[in-house]
Amino acid sequence: MSAPDKPPSRSGPAAAVGWVLTIGLNVVAPILTYNVLTEDHGWSEFAALLAGSAWPVLDSAIMVAWRRRIDEFAVVTLAFLVITALVSLIGAHTARALLVKDSGITGLFGLLCLATLLAPRPLMFYFGRKFATDGTPASTAWWNGMWQYEGFRSTMRTMTLVWGVAYVAEALLRVALAYALPTRTMVVLSPVMIYGVLGVLGVWTAWFGKRRAAEGARRQAEAEAATA
Repeated sequence: MSAPDKPPSRSGPAAAVGWVLTIGLNVVAPILTYNVLTEDHGWSEFAALLAGSAWPVLDSAIMVAWRRRIDEFAVVTLAFLVITALVSLIGAHTARALLVKDSGITGLFGLLCLATLLAPRPLMFYFGRKFATDGTPASTAWWNGMWQYEGFRSTMRTMTLVWGVAYVAEALLRVALAYALPTRTMVVLSPVMIYGVLGVLGVWTAWFGKRRAAEGARRQAEAEAATA
């Protein structure tokens, strides 16, 4: 069965609920849980991070019950919360060591992106489905159906490759800077680099996706004109 050329109209309420759940349970709730438990209740970083990982589990459970499918975004978020908690236990607990560990987390994400290039579908396919659709069965089926097109597959793989290489390079650079610059400087620079790279990748991904979509539409129009 062929996928429609255009996505189905988005469901406003479904999209809004999906975004609230995604951001609230995967981003806001874990951060608030970590801050409250460590600052107000004296919990260790490991225990607080582990407690915060319960929120993505809840998000996955809600999505399974609501849409009858596993939400890959929540699964990846959960995996990295667990990895962060485990990494926090390894080695020294100095400020410089924590900066290096933070770099390790983003580096692992980059390696995960690159590893999924060997899988049937790369990581950005699932991230794209999370943010390019409203999660309804119609929009999800449309996104899944797009995989039949070679141009779409190439786009997803290219995006995954770029994200993977960028985050591995960012992690290596931050590790080098952590040893070359004063810790006080890196405490400020490290989050700027993290969110700066994320912002640049987000803008590039939006631009690249629109460019590939326009190229696909142009090729389709040329093919239809030739047929006519």
